[in-house]
Amino acid sequence: MARPIRNRGAFATKPSVYGHSVANAPLQVWRPASSAVDILIFAGIHGEEPDSTVLLSRALRSLSKRPTSCAVVLCANPDGMQCGTRGNSNGVDLNRNFPSSNWSAEPVAHQWGVDSDRTVLLSPGEAPCSEPEVEALLELIADLDPKCVISIHSPLGVIDDPNGTELGRELAARTGLPRTTLPYEDTPGSFGSWANDTGLASITYELPDSSIWSMLPVHVPILQELLEKGLAVVPANSRGGGC
Repeated sequence: MARPIRNRGAFATKPSVYGHSVANAPLQVWRPASSAVDILIFAGIHGEEPDSTVLLSRALRSLSKRPTSCAVVLCANPDGMQCGTRGNSNGVDLNRNFPSSNWSAEPVAHQWGVDSDRTVLLSPGEAPCSEPEVEALLELIADLDPKCVISIHSPLGVIDDPNGTELGRELAARTGLPRTTLPYEDTPGSFGSWANDTGLASITYELPDSSIWSMLPVHVPILQELLEKGLAVVPANSRGGGC
């Protein structure tokens, strides 16, 4: 049941701490009511993408009780989010620090602006999984053993669904975002690359290049329903495991 809007300034339930950032900020997860986790949803792994955290937070604050079968990490990079940097306090792009087979020690080039060239350099870390935020997230995934992981990013405006899941198809239909598969060679050391190596189904929910306010009425209800129903958001007649 949805909470009255007047009560949504804070969360109805408390998170647990699954680790700490470089600057010792707590890494928090809202665990589901069910002991079996269908989906882990995480946002904010890039500190320059606050929209991912805000929209997921609004969806979570709309619930009167714990998500049914979804675990939620609102901000996987609290140091970067606090400082407005893409990387963590070590200047590492956490989404290039996962221990995937394509991890590279080469600096990560990033755009300063949407229309600019990739000239801002970040580190992928001294080695795969060198950063505490990545190590803790991997330990959380091992603990939760989800059927699927959704990472929320911006601003590409696509549903990246390399496993061709029914959930990805449903998210694309409901958001109006195109469903695609982004090439792993463009993202060495990314979560998606690591998930592909390990056989974990993953979806990247890339929000469009729009203001947070304009995205609220579209994406918050979708995320809220996902938290309330888990894989049950996929119509029964098209569900083959959902994810």
